[in-house]
Amino acid sequence: QVQLVESGGGLVEPGGSLRLSCVASRRFFGIATMAWYRQVPGKERELVTIMDTLGFTNYTESVKGRFTISGDDAITGDAAKPTVTLRMIRLNPEDTADYYCSIEGRVTESASHRNYWGKGTIVVVSA
Repeated sequence: QVQLVESGGGLVEPGGSLRLSCVASRRFFGIATMAWYRQVPGKERELVTIMDTLGFTNYTESVKGRFTISGDDAITGDAAKPTVTLRMIRLNPEDTADYYCSIEGRVTESASHRNYWGKGTIVVVSA
């Protein structure tokens, strides 16, 4: 089993910054993608950003230029505890949500690919 643990959420004023981290509890045999999602109560979970094995990234339109995902060492290397981060700047109240990390991969050579999820960290942007 793999546990993903997010940290770094909190209360921040509009225009402020936060850095979220997500650490996996064990090494993966292979990672396909690493991603961050967010969810507001009553709404569907939204993909914020995703990184693939080639290091290509994609961002939802509303966060482009403000959010940056990183985790190159985890997705291309052999990290004992893969870590993916989300750097967020110029935050606004619309960014308020529960943020979840997700790693798609397999933990052993014989295991199937699957998505692993963290339990989330709350980000509140408010004056």
